[in-house]
Amino acid sequence: MVALPDRSFMSAAEYLEWELTQEERYEYWDGEVVAMSGGTRNHNRISGNFFRLLDDALLNRDCDVYIADVKVQVEPGQKYFYPDVVVTCDERDDEAQLVQFPCLIIEVLSPSTEAIDRGAKFARYRQFTSLQEYVLVQVDRPKVEVFRRDRNNQWVLSEYDREDRLLLESIGVEIPIADLYRQVQFEDNVQIE
Repeated sequence: MVALPDRSFMSAAEYLEWELTQEERYEYWDGEVVAMSGGTRNHNRISGNFFRLLDDALLNRDCDVYIADVKVQVEPGQKYFYPDVVVTCDERDDEAQLVQFPCLIIEVLSPSTEAIDRGAKFARYRQFTSLQEYVLVQVDRPKVEVFRRDRNNQWVLSEYDREDRLLLESIGVEIPIADLYRQVQFEDNVQIE
């Protein structure tokens, strides 16, 4: 177990330096350091599947895909989050520890984080002018929600089920939903092969 700093609040510079030495991941919310909760096997599998599919699809493109351990600088000096998967195609993203210009952010939902992912985090993520799509993936059943920025700068929801193919317009990639849930064991003991 990793001890939190002596105080629960610290500056962004202190956080960025301190967090480099930690075994666990911590997000930063306006000076407060917040420990990331552990995920389930299904959460890990879905995140890994999404990363693998995107990494393969973007192999010969000027885009980078990161999973879990690369933070997103939401507001410099104010907020740093760890999405489950993030894609950047912006050449300005050259920092070793963080992404500043994401075009696609994916969060795999869990009961403990769903409200934050849908609410506070999405509200902050929408501030990125580079962000074109925000994807929420259910862990208990094959269902994916995509919020896409349209030409009028409005966020439009599209929903996908197991039989559908997910089109990620921000990066020009299409993925069968069933592939995201490969080897995921649902509570009713149904597993997608």
